Amino acid sequence: MKKTFQFLRSMRFGILLLALIAACSVVGSVIPQEKGAAWYAQNYTNIHATLLTLGLDHVFKGWFFILILVLLCLNLSLCSILRFRSNVRAWDKPEQAAAALPTLEKLNEADLERVRGYLRERHCRETAVGDALIFCKNSFGRFGTFLTHLAILLTVVFGAAALYTPTVTDQSCLPGEALRMEDGTLIEVESFHIENEEGDLDYESVLRVTLPDGLQSDWRPVSVNHPLAFGHYKIYQQTYGTAGSITVRNNATGGEDDFTLTETCFLTMDGTNGIWYETLYPGYIRDEEGNFTLITSTSGSYTDPVYQLLLAVDGEYTPVLAFPGEDLTVGDMQYLFNDPVEYPGLRIKRTPPLVNALLVASFCLMIAGLYISFFLQPVLVKTDREGYTVSGPKPESMRIELRLLLQQKQEGV
Repeated sequence: MKKTFQFLRSMRFGILLLALIAACSVVGSVIPQEKGAAWYAQNYTNIHATLLTLGLDHVFKGWFFILILVLLCLNLSLCSILRFRSNVRAWDKPEQAAAALPTLEKLNEADLERVRGYLRERHCRETAVGDALIFCKNSFGRFGTFLTHLAILLTVVFGAAALYTPTVTDQSCLPGEALRMEDGTLIEVESFHIENEEGDLDYESVLRVTLPDGLQSDWRPVSVNHPLAFGHYKIYQQTYGTAGSITVRNNATGGEDDFTLTETCFLTMDGTNGIWYETLYPGYIRDEEGNFTLITSTSGSYTDPVYQLLLAVDGEYTPVLAFPGEDLTVGDMQYLFNDPVEYPGLRIKRTPPLVNALLVASFCLMIAGLYISFFLQPVLVKTDREGYTVSGPKPESMRIELRLLLQQKQEGV
């Protein structure tokens, strides 16, 4: 049992757990997460069954990763508790050890008092051990490693909270429109394109976020692996779609309206005559005889889009294919077919404000712990009737200070 306890709190076990977390992070970054079984079957044809069986489609929510985090928290907790206890128990041991050191710098009584007065002015902690007075500078530095371990533990805990507590919603939004979240936050989509000017796939949206208090972000590009983070929100480019665009004009009155269509609908004025919009195809193939074969899927922008419609006239329905730039007239209504509109599917993640604040605080504590550990290490000065001795992990600076102090007296400064 004792060996098990020692292993659980050992640095070797902690490093092993960190290595496993790094390995899981690599797998979770290489393999897209939470895409659905059909997506993995299509993109990982030969190994999709193995990926799903091992849970590699949701690495960060799998039992294995959660178990690693729990064990790492246990390891860090044991290290922190034991280190704090040892620091408290051994609080005066450095002074006891310093008192046993031989005096290296011999001084007369006046110089010795000058040294002691200087150390008191520097607010060094003073402890009497036998006939010696021990002055300790940066005594709090003994807790630097404890604070660092504690900060790492809190970072893991609050990092896990940031991973598992956010609310996640998937929403589609057409360019020029906006999404209003439950807390009043407004997410606006200025534009979206599947391909850039060079014809390469980049799936980039331009978004702006306005928080309930009125704080507003700039218009920012969002693409795969480059989310927008603002306030308590993080917005990812998750998926995309292409919608039909039809302008309906009333030739009798001159009025017109634009419709962006993502599902089947009936565009009519009288409820009888008009057009049924059914779907939009990304392209077509025409053979030598003039017959069309419609392309049902594509991985990029729609190069030769085709509208599939039903023309409704006096209760009769006629299948029609239309292309951008063409139009159809039914009575006084004219239907003009525009280029399709590409729109993004966004994954919107909102982390509770308290979790973000605690995570930032844990990072600040870690920085403070590292600073104390490296730059505020304790320095002990033993003084007795003969002179003084400086000891500690890095005593050089204090030795130089005291030598300069005594040198200034000799020079009459």
